[in-house]
Amino acid sequence: MGIPCDGDDDEDTVLIRQPDSAGDPTVITVNCPDKTGLGCDLCRVILSFGLTIVRGDVNTDGKWCYILFWVVGRGGRPATRWSLLRKRLLGACPTASSASGLYDYYYKHQEVLLMEQQPRRPQVFLLNFCCYDRMGLLHDVTQVLCELELTIRRVKVSTTPDGRVVDLFFITDTRELLHTKKRKEETCEQLRGVLGDSMTSCDIELVTGEGISACLQASSLLPPEVTEDMFSSEPPEEARGGCQPSPTSLSVTMDNSLSPAHTLIQIHCRDHKGLLYDIMRTLKDYKIQISYGRFYASQRRRCELDLFVVQMDGKKIVDAGKQKGLCDRLRTELFCPLRVTVVNRGPDTELLVANPVELSGKGRPLVFHDITLALKILHTRIFLAEICRHVIGDREWEVYRVLLDDDYELSSVRNKIVDRVTKMLMGWD
Repeated sequence: MGIPCDGDDDEDTVLIRQPDSAGDPTVITVNCPDKTGLGCDLCRVILSFGLTIVRGDVNTDGKWCYILFWVVGRGGRPATRWSLLRKRLLGACPTASSASGLYDYYYKHQEVLLMEQQPRRPQVFLLNFCCYDRMGLLHDVTQVLCELELTIRRVKVSTTPDGRVVDLFFITDTRELLHTKKRKEETCEQLRGVLGDSMTSCDIELVTGEGISACLQASSLLPPEVTEDMFSSEPPEEARGGCQPSPTSLSVTMDNSLSPAHTLIQIHCRDHKGLLYDIMRTLKDYKIQISYGRFYASQRRRCELDLFVVQMDGKKIVDAGKQKGLCDRLRTELFCPLRVTVVNRGPDTELLVANPVELSGKGRPLVFHDITLALKILHTRIFLAEICRHVIGDREWEVYRVLLDDDYELSSVRNKIVDRVTKMLMGWD
């Protein structure tokens, strides 16, 4: 590991090596300046491309890091656009110039620098189109938007009595080109390619001023019984749905005796989609830096992690309260990272899915995609859908509310919906 000389480009910052044999993982190598939360940012990009990390190796001296990820694709997903993935990973890495000559200043004042270097708030656009309803419509639209790298910030979908669907998507563009005529036309053409002649109109316009805040605000209050059951730190046995089958299968321990300079965090748990992201996200929110770490997922879907970490001040985690708080949060995130339930909404049935939002304001990728895919597989029609954010307790949650087209009174049917959606979100299908 070393620091590039002046004039070196980013050619070696992110390398992607395809496997020699079919079925073997692809190896992603990242070699760049370090920063708190870098692992989280990289894992989030990899997750957004529908890839699973089966092995990981992290090594850093606090200034420069060297990371290896072994990744595999999932069946049923479009072919991975590796050149685009590399571009997105490069965008998540600090530049080499940030490490030249100013190490001590940079790392002693990292929190201030991170605040100053926060990317500007992306432009929000309203995608408004009308079409005739059919089974799996919303998933097909969501699939197109994901492939176009358009992030859904909020959605409101409603169906009229005559079978027409009015779709309102508040979206941001990863490529930052949606303000151009060409990009707007590309989006509408891709949607028309999926919807065909059933699409009667398509319009994209920039949301400005107070409209941005309005579109991202929670639109309605959640019922008290929902917040109590869904957002408790330890979901009760009957409310877990398809989450971890037993809390005894999960172990999070912390040890300060094995290293003179680092705290060792050891985790043993069942694998799920985005597992490493959930761990890295939690450490990022707690401002914990990883100096060295290894991650391995076995074919039996069991995962083992050894992480040697320090606090922002470069010291061990010795405070008993901080140790307990971090371990408890990691157990909660790994026990049930997403909350899924089905409730009554008047005479109708509503599916609710919630996931915690990073302190940086980013939500988990591909959640709406997986929800709509699971419902499409179950041949369940969606009457109305909505994404909003709620602050519950000391955390912000992204909540997906899906009003189903039929009344599901039987608990067995509701349990089937919860189970199917949960398995899709957790990658257990």
